[in-house]
Amino acid sequence: MRSIWKGTVSFGLVSIGVKMYSATEERDVSFHQVRRSDGARIRYRRVAESDGEEVAYGDIAKGFPLPSGEMVVLTDEDFADLPLPSARVVDVLQFVPLEQVDPIYFAKSYYLEPEAAAIKPYVLLRNALDQTGMAGVVKVAVRSREQLALLRVRDGVIVLETMVWPDEVRRPEFPFLEQDVAIRPQEGKMAESLVASMVGEFDPEQYTDDYRAALQQVIDAKIEGHQVAGPEVPPTAGNGNVVDLMSALRASVDAAKRARGEAPEKAGVEAGVKAKAAAKATTKTTAKTTAKATARAPKKAAAGAASKSA
Repeated sequence: MRSIWKGTVSFGLVSIGVKMYSATEERDVSFHQVRRSDGARIRYRRVAESDGEEVAYGDIAKGFPLPSGEMVVLTDEDFADLPLPSARVVDVLQFVPLEQVDPIYFAKSYYLEPEAAAIKPYVLLRNALDQTGMAGVVKVAVRSREQLALLRVRDGVIVLETMVWPDEVRRPEFPFLEQDVAIRPQEGKMAESLVASMVGEFDPEQYTDDYRAALQQVIDAKIEGHQVAGPEVPPTAGNGNVVDLMSALRASVDAAKRARGEAPEKAGVEAGVKAKAAAKATTKTTAKTTAKATARAPKKAAAGAASKSA
C-alpha cells in the first residue's frame, strides 16, 4: 500500500507520527465508454463555455457562482492561505463510547501506521482505546478539506473513519412515519421468532459479489466468442394468491430453521389450526342440529294435537 497522507496524532501532550493508507478498495469491473460500432474510445475534453477552447488542467481553478451570474475565481494559493490547523495534526477533541456513534456518519476508512519513532505511544493509544471501548473524535484535513473523523481499533491497527458533518445527514421525512399501523401481538411475536431463528455470527467472508462474478463470465464468454445465455429464472413460489402476513412469517421461520438443520415447529401450529377448524365444524353442526330440531318441534306438536282430536 502507498501512504496518502502523513501527519501527527495528538492527544494531551502525546504526539504520534503516522502515515495514512486507504483501508478499502473498489473491486468492481471497470469499463470505458466506446462507440458501439467499432469500440473506439470516447474521450472528453475540458473546454471553456465562452469560446469553446480546450483548457489545460493546470489552468483550471475553482469558481463560486454569485446570484448576479458573476463568478468568484479561487486558486490553489487561496486555499493554501486558509487557516487549517488540522492540515498535518489529528487533534483528539474527545473520547466517546464507540457504540454511541451511529454508522450513518462514517464516510471512508483509513489505516494509520506509526512512524518508527512513534510505535510505543501508538501502541499505548491503541490499547487504551481497545480496552476501554472508546473512540477518539478528531478533526483532520485530507485533500485541503477539514473533516470530522473518529479513531477506533481494528485488527490491532488504529483506523481513522472520516465522517460527514451533522448538517449533512438528511432527516427521514416519509409519510408512513405519521401513520398509525396496527400490529397484532401474535404478529409481533412471530416476527421476533423469525429474527431469532436467523441469528448468527457476522462473517463477511461468507458473502460474495454474485453480480460481479456473472459479469466477468459475460466478459470471458465475449472474449472467447461464445454466445452468452441468460440465467434461468426460478419459478415463482405459490399460485399468485395473496398470503396473509402471519402465514408468511410462519413460513419464513420454518424455512430459516430448515436451513439451520433444525426441525420446524409446525406441530403446535398445525394442531392449533386443526383445533380451530374442528371448533368451527362443531359449531356449524350444532347450529344445524338446533335448527332442524326447532323446525320439527311445531310439526310434532301439530301431529299430537290431531291424534288427540281424533
